[in-house]
Amino acid sequence: MPFDYFTLGRSGLRISRLALGTMTFGDNWGWGADERTSRAMFDRYLDAGGNFIDTADLYTEGQSETLLGKFIAESGVRDRVVLTTKFSYNAETGNPNAGGNGRKNILRAIEGSLRRLRTDYIDLYLLHTWDRITPAEEVLRTLDDLTRAGKIRYAGLSDVPAWYAARIQTLAQAHHMQPLVNLQLQYSLVERNVEREFVPLAQELGYGITAWSPLGMGLLSGKYRPSESGHDGHGDGRMQALKGSGLVSLLDKFTPRNWRIVAALERVAREHGLGMAQAAIQWAARQPAIGAVILGARTMEQFEDNLAALDKPLSAEALRELDEVSALPQQFPYSFFEQAQQERIHGGAAVGDKPDGYFAPVRVAAAAVSATQGLVAAGAR
Repeated sequence: MPFDYFTLGRSGLRISRLALGTMTFGDNWGWGADERTSRAMFDRYLDAGGNFIDTADLYTEGQSETLLGKFIAESGVRDRVVLTTKFSYNAETGNPNAGGNGRKNILRAIEGSLRRLRTDYIDLYLLHTWDRITPAEEVLRTLDDLTRAGKIRYAGLSDVPAWYAARIQTLAQAHHMQPLVNLQLQYSLVERNVEREFVPLAQELGYGITAWSPLGMGLLSGKYRPSESGHDGHGDGRMQALKGSGLVSLLDKFTPRNWRIVAALERVAREHGLGMAQAAIQWAARQPAIGAVILGARTMEQFEDNLAALDKPLSAEALRELDEVSALPQQFPYSFFEQAQQERIHGGAAVGDKPDGYFAPVRVAAAAVSATQGLVAAGAR
């Protein structure tokens, strides 16, 4: 299963379309994979050609980072892998500065992650969750300082409001700081809300989106089926494991809309010789602005299945069917941006009617002019 490599956002960082998620590495949370299984998934991922590994200081209370640091060191693959970790969550109850997105905590968190991961730099460092209080300017300056110090190569955001992501990137561009390259967000057939704001934001401002939970917290894995009443489900997947944790509401997942999506996914997957999980992962990977999909398995059987998600392409008809059954309901103000309203704005002219490639020569020329001006400014002859 040869992997394709995409550049992440508007950067030169090349990543696998399928990322190795390690939230399940370690059993400190009472569920997940033990060290032996985690190592087997790590080795299998590298053998398949993958290079994009995602963790966080929160995952299994630091055990995920510790195991990854051990695996990477023993395998001698530090330069090969693109290593991602995150900060935000509190490491010391009662100490408000041991969590959040302020400068003090970011500098504390990076040192802990570097130590556990046995490395002197992080390839991609992400704010894990918006804390609602830290100014965007403070976050950006701290990440820019870490980049300049060589402790991180690139930075990004996870689980933040769209306006916040736009503000940080705009500040970076306006003040000639290192732009951010990644938005990590929940995205799946049953969770498409990022399409309203985040996808166009990413395309406009240079973020690449990495999708977590492409299986909808396990709903799309094939373990769940509608009951006869259509209002409940059964299975032994992650939703059952997390039930009551506050992370998953089964009432939000077991809905008539989602059961229609599950039924369509089952039909499409069967027609294409794919498992339901494979079809769901592939659908997410082939959507606009998605740089990579994060795989988060607990067993080798699940992981092998997920790794093969891109081996058999879904047809255009299948993708369209899945798009339609999972389409978001229309909401204000987005209804004003649809074709009918745009035709009224533009006097009946088609929107975006320039031919393919129209802008490419202009962009190349602009880049060439910029490069020439840079050489002149530097005194080149």
